[in-house]
Amino acid sequence: METQTYKTRSAKPSEVQRKWYVIDAQQAVVGRLASRVATILRGKHKPSFTPHVDTGDYVIIVNADKVRFTGNKEDAKLYYSYSGYPGGLKSRTVRVMRQRKPEHLVRHAVKGMLPKGPLGRQMLTKLKVYASAEHPHSAQQPEELPIHP
Repeated sequence: METQTYKTRSAKPSEVQRKWYVIDAQQAVVGRLASRVATILRGKHKPSFTPHVDTGDYVIIVNADKVRFTGNKEDAKLYYSYSGYPGGLKSRTVRVMRQRKPEHLVRHAVKGMLPKGPLGRQMLTKLKVYASAEHPHSAQQPEELPIHP
């Protein structure tokens, strides 16, 4: 009786097949949307997932200005930015950020769910966020990915 040996396969960066997905964020809850997007950017939805290799796909998010927040986060949640100078700390609510930079709401949530370091920053470059319904990536023939609100 002969024993079988199995080998774990690690994905190589040159072997990764990348797809493009487009997600309509209209009426989607920000955190739930971000966790789904982070999973796709990391590549955890693929059987060839390898933690130290970027095996993820590209994600295009449209209608970022129409995302939802649960509870009273619209007025209570604050986004901070610091200029580096004394007195340079600015805080803005979700309502203000939605008017000024609606793409930042989604990008900030997804960034917090990705690994920290060079690999996470590389994964974040595959995220494209747009406030309106139009995007310039139609040449890549992105596949519609439904996100349930």
